Amino acid sequence: IGLLLACFFGLKFLLRTEIGAKGFNWFAIHAPKVGDLVRKVNIARITRTFGTLLSSGVPILQAITITKDITGNAFYSTALNRVHDCVRDGESLSAPMAREKVFPDMVTSMIDVGEETGELSEMLNRIADNYDEDVDNAVAGITSIIEPIMIVFLAVVVGFIVIALFLPIVEIIKQLTG
Repeated sequence: IGLLLACFFGLKFLLRTEIGAKGFNWFAIHAPKVGDLVRKVNIARITRTFGTLLSSGVPILQAITITKDITGNAFYSTALNRVHDCVRDGESLSAPMAREKVFPDMVTSMIDVGEETGELSEMLNRIADNYDEDVDNAVAGITSIIEPIMIVFLAVVVGFIVIALFLPIVEIIKQLTG
């Protein structure tokens, strides 16, 4: 128990450091099956926040800064910081986002279309809706995989408890009969 507590608090302390947080963020993005879900959640969060801020009349540079601050992943935050610097220097939003590896091509293409049509905030909200739907589908898929595993696990636990309860009773009956 002491070893488990030490590992728990050590991991918690490590995640509070910059290196530990970046390592965890890298692992979260690159983990099989889960990494795709984490990327989609981050893209949905970024585009939803950014689109809402722009539709509320917040200037684009301030909206990027606020979005960068709410992002829970250091890689997306760093990418948004570079995008902020490029937009401040006069570039469009889609060009520096296309250079960042964390943003999918579809997202940057849709942002480019939104910039050209003047409906960037609406396009960002459409991207967020699309990714939210993808996240919901992925979570439903993961849940459908986990359900049978949990049922088998609970069956093993209940079976173990039943055997643990009845084994002493059977031994007592053997001793009484003979």
